[in-house]
Amino acid sequence: MGAIETEGSTFLIDTHVLLWWLFGDARLSSRAYDIIQSPDHEIFVSSACGWEISTKYRLGKLPHAGEAVNHLPALLQRSHMAVLSITLEHAMTADALPGPHRDPFDRMLIAQSQLERLPIVTNDKAFRDYPVSIIW
Repeated sequence: MGAIETEGSTFLIDTHVLLWWLFGDARLSSRAYDIIQSPDHEIFVSSACGWEISTKYRLGKLPHAGEAVNHLPALLQRSHMAVLSITLEHAMTADALPGPHRDPFDRMLIAQSQLERLPIVTNDKAFRDYPVSIIW
């Protein structure tokens, strides 16, 4: 299947993109930066991102994410980002996705991208196997 490139005014961002944005990481692409910083764009962050950050911080996989774990709602508000809650339909769609990709956080973002028709800002190659619009 492969990525479908689209432009719009509303976007969903992946967890690593969120963290790179919040902490000024140079790995964030210039295109992603421009999209997130534009006041003309509405940026959504899935509840799954908060779950993923908290889980990986607790497991020691994101040792520098303490500020995000402790202050994520305020950081999102300061960045003018909206939270996309997980619905039952999102959960059922994530579980039903085909393919071998097992990461529950990625599967949720893919399902939300599909159901809400939101392009996803990510450089994660796993998303290319699904019919979602990818921006990087």
